[in-house]
Amino acid sequence: MMNIDEQVINQRAIEALRNGVPNRDAVTVLGCNQLGIEEKFRQKLECTQNAIDGNGKNEGLLVAGDFGSGKSHLLEYLKHLALERNFVCSKIVISKETPLFDPAKLYRAAAEAAMVPGKRGSAMTEIATALNPREPAYADFYEWLHQQSDLNSIFAATLFLYERMSNDPELSNRIIRFWSGDKFGSSEIKKYLRACREPVTYRIEKIPVRELALQRFRFAARLIVAAGYAGWVLLIDETELIAKYSLMQRAKSYAELARWMGRLEDSRYAGITSVFTITPAFQSIVLEGNDDLEKVPNRLRAKGTENDLLLASQAERGMRVIQNERIPLNPPDSAGLDQTYEKIRGIHAKAYNWTPPPVPSVERLGTTRMRQYIRGWITEWDLKRLDSEYTPEIEVTNLEQDYTEDKELEIETEEASNNSIE
Repeated sequence: MMNIDEQVINQRAIEALRNGVPNRDAVTVLGCNQLGIEEKFRQKLECTQNAIDGNGKNEGLLVAGDFGSGKSHLLEYLKHLALERNFVCSKIVISKETPLFDPAKLYRAAAEAAMVPGKRGSAMTEIATALNPREPAYADFYEWLHQQSDLNSIFAATLFLYERMSNDPELSNRIIRFWSGDKFGSSEIKKYLRACREPVTYRIEKIPVRELALQRFRFAARLIVAAGYAGWVLLIDETELIAKYSLMQRAKSYAELARWMGRLEDSRYAGITSVFTITPAFQSIVLEGNDDLEKVPNRLRAKGTENDLLLASQAERGMRVIQNERIPLNPPDSAGLDQTYEKIRGIHAKAYNWTPPPVPSVERLGTTRMRQYIRGWITEWDLKRLDSEYTPEIEVTNLEQDYTEDKELEIETEEASNNSIE
């Protein structure tokens, strides 16, 4: 007899696979058949961990796959792989609330979604709690922040206050919220600094919201390492949604993709690596069909300002990444399908304490996606478990991705609504 806990784990795995939303249980039992991508990711983790001592660029991966081909499953697998290697991980889905072109919203989403190895609480709270001023990693971080970094002094000031006033839980919580992306007014910080007899050491100056967000990423990655972790992994899903933005927001999104792939001069985010997913058709439909390759940089250069010329160059680099650097998911071969079929059959048997019969289910075609196979098998077993004589007919339809602009996604960036933090 199987214990209840094991049965529940298998039931959770089946539910996740049925709904196409992979969880830890599903990833654990199925594993990953993208060995080439997995190996590249392991190499990125090693490079990221080694680069924290220098000022190297973060370099990411861009994975291409159709809807239902296993992109989300891959990201979930990579997340647990990174957690096992002692990396903090943030899985982010690009959406209206989390646009790629807005670093402030992207940072808050990353901080909120972050998972810390072996911990269940709020990520930034767990990280801050793990800081130990007596550890060499913390001393290196403190020295870097105070003497070597070019970050706004608000970061050094808040770290100083967090260490010096650790007996003030309200202030500690306020600082942790700032590190997570909340505001912290300079006048309030100066008040605490005066209480610590440090009125002049830290000159808190104005900083644009966008620049503050980008500096938060650099600070947080180093903070994570100072707390004893290997680094920070950003897993960013559904990048193809940028097709629905306006032209200017697409340009900014392409530039941000170039940044996190390590293709900009200022991509100095030691301790961070990233993985993006995108659909293969994005290039033919958006970059070529909609002529973004020409239209986006030409529109920017026609404006002639220094900022627009810089953005044009950065956007071109992001589009070239999509053109030349995306790694396609391997489609399932016959042997791989047989193996996956047997694994899921075994999970279904343990989940419902029965013996699933062989099912033909979805026809094996070159265009059939992994999610279609899996849902077809599970659906047929679900029905046969209720009526062993029933012969279901499974119909497969493809979901077409919409790449047209959507006015509802034209939201204002935080930079536009609030130009600076004082």
